[in-house]
Amino acid sequence: MGKEIERKYLVNGNEWRNQFESREEICQGYIARSGSCVVRVRVASEKAMITVKGEAINITRSEFEYPIPREDALKMLLEFSADNLIEKKRYFVNFGGNEWVIDEYFGRNAGLVVAEIEIPDEATEFAVPEWIGKEVSTDFKYSNASLATNPYRDWKDDDE
Repeated sequence: MGKEIERKYLVNGNEWRNQFESREEICQGYIARSGSCVVRVRVASEKAMITVKGEAINITRSEFEYPIPREDALKMLLEFSADNLIEKKRYFVNFGGNEWVIDEYFGRNAGLVVAEIEIPDEATEFAVPEWIGKEVSTDFKYSNASLATNPYRDWKDDDE
């Protein structure tokens, strides 16, 4: 069984922009949802993936991810998720021997920037860059599945 253990944070400022090593543009959508899982389709550059994610317990969830033909992914996104797509640029930063990913959202989620780090277990300690802000790992509204239907631009100031 695949497991994803991930911590997510808001990003302060723009200093991280001087530290990224590479980036990619991502378009993704959720084509199925149930109480216990979501099915995501993602297109990143010339790659496409379909992912089944289980419900999170703390910062751990089941995750199964498989490559699919890019054309199939684009058709699925158009047919099943066209009104709720997530558009973002993902930047890769190596800090303290770990890879951080910074997602800068566009479209309906413009203005939101979050950083994530995948770790081998929940107790793993790691160096935190100075541009890391509030932890939002367990706040569902910051999940991509939530942002697809409850976009950042619709949040009220007290929601942030």
